[in-house]
Amino acid sequence: MIHGIGMGRTVFTELVEDLRRGARTIAIDMPGYGEAPEPVRTLTMERTADLVAAYLRASVDEPVVLVGHSMGTQVVTEVAARHPSLVRRVVLVAPTVDPAARTARGQIGRLLADIAVESPTVIMRGAREYVRAGPRLRAKFRAMLVHRPEDAYPRVRVPALVLRGEHDLVAPRAWCDRVTDLIPDARLVEIEGHGHETMIRDAAPAAAAILRFVAET
Repeated sequence: MIHGIGMGRTVFTELVEDLRRGARTIAIDMPGYGEAPEPVRTLTMERTADLVAAYLRASVDEPVVLVGHSMGTQVVTEVAARHPSLVRRVVLVAPTVDPAARTARGQIGRLLADIAVESPTVIMRGAREYVRAGPRLRAKFRAMLVHRPEDAYPRVRVPALVLRGEHDLVAPRAWCDRVTDLIPDARLVEIEGHGHETMIRDAAPAAAAILRFVAET
């Protein structure tokens, strides 16, 4: 499980609990997030994907299902495109970055609008993780924005599940439809009544969709 910008592996706590009934789960802190040390340089999405791939080669003995949330979907996509032998399936939860808002102002504006209707639990957890992300958050945000996931999607050759909260303002329906169309074998599932942080606030519906997807032959 790969978290989004400003977050860390703890945002997956409830999702991990729900998924443990049907799968072994591993959630990581990307470099410079959560408890992971800050790298000397801010990493690109591609370089972060290479580090995730190196970890998988060293720690896991079979292809995995990669689950990414928000910016984490960009990393997951690059792992699948650049290191296909390591990946069995991918789950892209609230994928970024929608080219229609590929600016700091556009992304932050959408995120703030989405957070405004979220639960206090989501707001408090998100605020804590953003503080932990450190003073280089602006550079990390820039690395997210310059990446073009739409160029990598056609190179994903494994089945993909695109998960979107019904009210997600950061990953609008039109963009998620495009993501689904660009990946050769992908489907879109919407979680009713949820926004961008669908796996934080009541993760059970997202977990159920993921488990159904993973169980397919």
